[in-house]
Amino acid sequence: MRTPIAYYLMLSGILFMLGTVGVLTRKNALLIFMSVELQLNAVNLALVAFSRLHDDLTGQVLAFFSMVVAAAEVVVGLAIIVAIYRRRRSVDVDDVRELRW
Repeated sequence: MRTPIAYYLMLSGILFMLGTVGVLTRKNALLIFMSVELQLNAVNLALVAFSRLHDDLTGQVLAFFSMVVAAAEVVVGLAIIVAIYRRRRSVDVDDVRELRW
């Protein structure tokens, strides 16, 4: 007996909504970064659920490549956040003006 796809899609939607709220309301760069990762994981969950529903591996392969890109994004993003913290002693996005012209 399989779990209905609606459960996975509801969980994916809730996770994506929480990630969106985190991106829009937080001022700490690390929390914003984690919220974006939560959104990516929500999309990956939906991809895998639809892939399983249709008995096709395309969605699972796409989710795998999305995770690989997200891992590379984490490396670059955390390096930028650490560099900003070392210079400013804060990761508050309102305090960071170095990336502006």
